Amino acid sequence: MKIAVLVSVGRHPVSGVARYSRNDAAALTLALSLARQHDAALDVLHAGDPSNPALQEYLALGARSVEVLAISAVPAISAASGSQADAATLLAARLRGYDLVLTGTRAEGAFDSGMLPYRVANALDLPLVGAAVDVTLKDGCAQVRQFMPKGLRRRVEVQLPALIAVHPMANATPTYAYARLREGTIRPVAHDARSASAGTPELAWTIRPANAKPVRLAAAEKRSGHARMLSATTTESRGGSVVIEGSSVEKVQVILAYLREHQLVDY
Repeated sequence: MKIAVLVSVGRHPVSGVARYSRNDAAALTLALSLARQHDAALDVLHAGDPSNPALQEYLALGARSVEVLAISAVPAISAASGSQADAATLLAARLRGYDLVLTGTRAEGAFDSGMLPYRVANALDLPLVGAAVDVTLKDGCAQVRQFMPKGLRRRVEVQLPALIAVHPMANATPTYAYARLREGTIRPVAHDARSASAGTPELAWTIRPANAKPVRLAAAEKRSGHARMLSATTTESRGGSVVIEGSSVEKVQVILAYLREHQLVDY
């Protein structure tokens, strides 16, 4: 049996520093467990920049080596990092002949669409099971427990070969060991990027910080429609109060009472 895991480069939610993707790390942990149980060959694949230091963290998580389909990196658009070449086409060509392919549901960048598992499964003509929280193999089939809203779970069975996208809340706890990072290797693999990018427009995207706009608090309108129409056509006062007397604490209490009355704060 041959098992493959597709991994991507994640991003720290606060600092933005490149790191391993927690979703793909869960898929790798499940794959390592299945490989040990069934004595299967396990390959870890990535489409992107082989010099990215975040890939070495997958070695510390248990991968003996990470095979990288080297392509020039741009903002990721799928579960494995995107590029000017079509990552899905490259990965599909490499994954032919595998019995089981595991990947995360999507990568962690701002532009990731989560479409790569579906595109790879379509290119390989494989059934796809999404939102998996655990996977067991039995008699040529994969039994998958799926994550569903409101705490529900559903068990499905799919005939191998198949592609399974692992949910972020999967029953997997990755273990990090620095010694494994030192022992593993990153293996770049040459390929013909021109054939993979044929017919695919180049992605001229740029990354820049998002400009957060201040949100203006607005009190909920409690007047009738007739009163609101009159206020729009006349210059009458819309209510409110002016607090002049009292200490600063009393004035703040008046403001806080107003915010609570109109549900603008929840404390």
